[in-house]
Amino acid sequence: MSQALHSAGIKLLRALARHSEVIMNAYLSGRVNELEHDAKVLDKLVELGVLWRPEPGEDLRLRSSIRTLLEQNLKDEKNRQLDANIGTKLSTIKTITNHYKEALHHQNFSDSEVFMEDLTEQVYALVDSLKSNVRNLWRRIHNEFGYVASINAKIRENELAQSQLTEMRQQLEMFQFDELAKLAGSSRELRRLLVVHLQRSHSEISQELSIAQSKLIDLLGKFRQYLHRSQLLKGFVLHQQQNPDYQVKDHSASHHIALVFNQAKAMLKPASVDVNNIEHDALFSQIVAGIKQVRHSRLLEQSEREGQAYDVQDIEDINIDSDIVKQSVEHYFCQIIDSGQVLSALEYHQQHQLELDPEVWVYGVINGFQSLSSEEQGFFEIEPLGHQHPEFNGNYIIEDVALGLR
Repeated sequence: MSQALHSAGIKLLRALARHSEVIMNAYLSGRVNELEHDAKVLDKLVELGVLWRPEPGEDLRLRSSIRTLLEQNLKDEKNRQLDANIGTKLSTIKTITNHYKEALHHQNFSDSEVFMEDLTEQVYALVDSLKSNVRNLWRRIHNEFGYVASINAKIRENELAQSQLTEMRQQLEMFQFDELAKLAGSSRELRRLLVVHLQRSHSEISQELSIAQSKLIDLLGKFRQYLHRSQLLKGFVLHQQQNPDYQVKDHSASHHIALVFNQAKAMLKPASVDVNNIEHDALFSQIVAGIKQVRHSRLLEQSEREGQAYDVQDIEDINIDSDIVKQSVEHYFCQIIDSGQVLSALEYHQQHQLELDPEVWVYGVINGFQSLSSEEQGFFEIEPLGHQHPEFNGNYIIEDVALGLR
């Protein structure tokens, strides 16, 4: 790993020394005239990260890191920035923009070109600095903080990266594009730099930071899981060192196996009906044939369709059966209240020899209980009595109900 870094560093320094004229021309003029230099040389400098192209169709420019290095060593106070904060850079951009607009107002076109060049450099340097920070963050994430050895160190580096990411997102909130749009006014060049380019870069960087934050949270969870496992393993190794005669028991030879070791899966799956099995077709046919069907004949005589005379007094006889069931259910509930004992519906039916069908009587008791209010139902407790279906799981056949007081 160190040998590869050593070789890469020597390669970069040799390229800087060999092409120093190209680099200094780019530093002084702010851009590279591609017609004056060999295309292979420029491609090599781009590959090494010395030059970069901010947008398709734009001129090649120096990376902000190379420019900062030259500013610090050459002591160029004109271009040197003492504060790398985004707020300071935005203030510098706004100041240079006002200089440019004032020069245009006074028709001083030579100064306006200089200010526009300086403004372009400041905007591109700001965007390059933000993208460089994002690239470094992703490099650390993809490497899973491999430059530190222990899990605890990885967790600390992850927390540091999250704090730096949060600080970057707070700094991105300093971009007020409505203010920048007002500052740019109707100038096409200013709107292209301050609104279009900055807003597009701001959106891309914000999206990258959101994805990076989720990756950092996932990595932190993974590191903590590794830490817990390593602590468990270290504890077992320490126990082995303190107790060298410790032997793991053979739990398979014991008569009582602990539940933690008795986790074998069931050999037979729960029984269930397979409707796609051809062998069960005969059984399915019998079940379907036993289903009761109610068919209403549509071949009615015309006389039955016509209106018929009826007597009003016959209406009293319509609900005779329902009234009998209702009265019997009321007497049944009253007996439960008076006796305070649990009594099933069929037992009451046999004791009083009711002239009702047992199935109708059971349905009447259930209907009577459900017709009570929730407060009244709280005084009673009803329990269905029956059995499971012998062939189909989950089907419970109700034969009777037992009613009692709570």
